[in-house]
Amino acid sequence: MNTNDKPVILIVGGAGGIGSAVTRRLAQSCRLVIAGRNAERLQSIATETGAQAVVLDARDSTAVDSEFQSMLATWGQLDGVVNCAGSVLLKPAHLITDQEFAETLSLNLTTAFNVVRAAARIMMRQPEGGSIVLCSSVAARRGLVNHEAIAAAKAGVEGLALAAAASYARYRVRVNCVAPGLTRTELTRSLTQNENTAKMSAAMHPLGRIGEPAEVASAICWLLNREQGWVTGQVIGVDGGLGHIQARG
Repeated sequence: MNTNDKPVILIVGGAGGIGSAVTRRLAQSCRLVIAGRNAERLQSIATETGAQAVVLDARDSTAVDSEFQSMLATWGQLDGVVNCAGSVLLKPAHLITDQEFAETLSLNLTTAFNVVRAAARIMMRQPEGGSIVLCSSVAARRGLVNHEAIAAAKAGVEGLALAAAASYARYRVRVNCVAPGLTRTELTRSLTQNENTAKMSAAMHPLGRIGEPAEVASAICWLLNREQGWVTGQVIGVDGGLGHIQARG
């Protein structure tokens, strides 16, 4: 494939566990820009994969708009965008402070909204449209203990994806979500590296284990691919069955 024929993909949160797995998976087939707040991690992934690294706080709408326009000026197109920015806060509602709740919404929902808005402004003007993939969580659809803040934020992400999919379908812009179960990343280290907690969490999932970043990345890359031009407005659970199946007692 000629380099100029390769899709141009932006991965927000590209240095995180899932984002870096997406980057590695697409490194040979796409022209990649990875963005995030941790310059050191970004540069490490960029050096490994050949992606272009950009320091970006996706909570800042002005910075997001500027980066998207810069990409358009550089590449002349934007074929796909993934928002992997996010956080994990596990506390019951009565113990969550206003600041913690606001931060959870900002890191998960505001970043997703900023990405959708900036991407739509470009993609709706492209003959081929484009693909936007957001990251939700199984907690948005299944009540899990101590997940009130993150569940609220991720449910908002799913609502955003569905509304945007409806708004931009006529422009051939596809908007979808993946909704992982517990996945082994830096954000979930406190859960996955605690033997007792990890064992309990694995047992909750019908497939009996914790997920790996590459498994979520596979679904994201599938949704980004132009061959999936008939798929929009979907929330795909990559959750070991937790979202819809009762684990054996």
